Amino acid sequence: MESASKPRPMRADARRNYERILSVAREAFAEQGPDAPLDDIARKACVGAGTLYRRFPSREALIEAVYRADIEELSAEAYDLIDKLPPEEALAAWLRAQVAFVTRKRGLAQTLKEAMDKDSETFTLCRTLITDAAAALIKPAQEAGKVRADIEPRDLLRMGHAIGLACETSPDAIDRLLSVMLDGLRPQA
Repeated sequence: MESASKPRPMRADARRNYERILSVAREAFAEQGPDAPLDDIARKACVGAGTLYRRFPSREALIEAVYRADIEELSAEAYDLIDKLPPEEALAAWLRAQVAFVTRKRGLAQTLKEAMDKDSETFTLCRTLITDAAAALIKPAQEAGKVRADIEPRDLLRMGHAIGLACETSPDAIDRLLSVMLDGLRPQA
């Protein structure tokens, strides 16, 4: 009996097509919502409809791929910052990125989340990725005595999300509210 083999990595041209489709789909969903015509997405991505449908057999599959790529990018940024900055600075920089993501992607992310099954593998994976990223930032900041010990990853995510929503129409308040939030994360003397 043969053992299950790993899926082969995508060829370079297939990877480029995949990335182009996601990029165009992200823009189309942001402008037109989740019902954006898939044939238009394929045309704007300079691929045939067959290529799009072969890679994404349903609208839901494309919606999930866009959402997943966005969350993977935001999560990866947390680990990049951890490698480059002291714990408190990495946390603050990522919170700024998270709030920017929420304000920039709010309508799209909400639409995509509503179009996805909450029990889907993608939704579960995205929740895990973003929570793990927040945890990876919080732990070293707590160990360095820069963040209260009772702060949990979901707390951080909720606060960042709330600031993003609150500042949707007043982006000039983002830095002030983030500053207040970061002050509140510090242990009391």
